[in-house]
Amino acid sequence: MTVSPPLLVAAPDLAAARGRWLAYLAVERRMSPKTVEAYDRDVTALLRFLTGHLGAPPGLGDIAALAPRDVRAFIAARRTDGLKPRSLMRALAAARAFARFLEREGHGASAALAAVRGPKLPQSLPKPLSPDAARRVTDAESRSGDLREPWILARDAAVLALCYGAGLRISEALGIARKDAPVSGRDSLTVTGKGQKMRSVPIIAPVAQAVEAYLALVPYETGPDGPLFVGARGGPLSPRIVQLTMQRLRGALGLPDSATPHALRHSFATHLLGRGGDLRSIQELLGHASLSTTQVYTKVDASELMRVYQAAHPRARA
Repeated sequence: MTVSPPLLVAAPDLAAARGRWLAYLAVERRMSPKTVEAYDRDVTALLRFLTGHLGAPPGLGDIAALAPRDVRAFIAARRTDGLKPRSLMRALAAARAFARFLEREGHGASAALAAVRGPKLPQSLPKPLSPDAARRVTDAESRSGDLREPWILARDAAVLALCYGAGLRISEALGIARKDAPVSGRDSLTVTGKGQKMRSVPIIAPVAQAVEAYLALVPYETGPDGPLFVGARGGPLSPRIVQLTMQRLRGALGLPDSATPHALRHSFATHLLGRGGDLRSIQELLGHASLSTTQVYTKVDASELMRVYQAAHPRARA
């Protein structure tokens, strides 16, 4: 049986530059392996398209020579492949990042990639839980009918308590080392977020108590530098397990499909804002690089206020 060679999607000079770019993203930009993989996947799709579009694997000069019609043809092809607007924007952003890297290396600027506008994104607002629903999700008592081991139930409650009580991403919560466990006596926790940026978040008493309840029951000792949260066999806890836990809770508590672990982070921000929290402080707590990213919560809060008004005000239905 003859095995076909892998499809060549770039000339040797461009393929070598692509390798240097990926190393730059991982080492100098300190992007996570999954982010680097996503960038590579999008740029590989561009190179594969250009191979067919140009009739041969593209080289360094072909990227700088791209015309707007070439970029539009690429976007159209990816849309035909089934990519949604947000994924198309990500693919275009990856192509632009690669082109900027090539320009810094002295291989010419690709004006077409910068000039062509991406698809318009639908306005999508975060979907936070109500304060009562968020409390029930993070309360271990909500799992009283669950037949899993008590330490696992306590673990799940502690992870979700960190997502809601400290506004952490799942990856940030699962990245905490045992020695840094946010327990009583610690009023803050340093976490590493996107782009390896570090920030300090306050730890409130219910979160510390949830972590302490978990530590009192967990049967594994991972050492001070080992992960705080472990799986059923003692290895690092997978984010997928946390997602499945939330899925189980949705059914048990009658919550909508939008109730995900990340929705607890949205709830953290929305509830703080609703209680008079300062937008700039919330930005710092969430670890957002730009205030504009945090400002979306002002729209969420306003829409919630309008919903309450329409439902409760005596004149709303007049």
